[in-house]
Amino acid sequence: MPGFFEKDDPKARNTGKIPRRMTAVALQESAKKGYAPRVTAAGRGSIAEKILEIAFAHGIRVREDAALAEMLTKVEIDSPIPSEAFMAVAEILAYVYRANGRPNPFDMLIKDDQAL
Repeated sequence: MPGFFEKDDPKARNTGKIPRRMTAVALQESAKKGYAPRVTAAGRGSIAEKILEIAFAHGIRVREDAALAEMLTKVEIDSPIPSEAFMAVAEILAYVYRANGRPNPFDMLIKDDQAL
């Protein structure tokens, strides 16, 4: 199943294999123009699986980025994404808009800035 992955600390378990645990984060666009997207759900293991199950059931596109998922799991639910995540989230949102056949709002912002 696609999703966001992280590796457990190998020292935490006295085994030769490094287990992998799924991590998922859900983002939502801000209803107000110019506001950052918000983290609406985050979890690991079975919670991550449920987040992905809900996303797939609603036709929401999923993109894998383990480092970003790890960063965003530390953000409080219903909080805006941190500024250091803006570029990575913008790239993911651009991908999602393209995948859904919707115009990319970031292109509009670039065109608006060039017109000035």
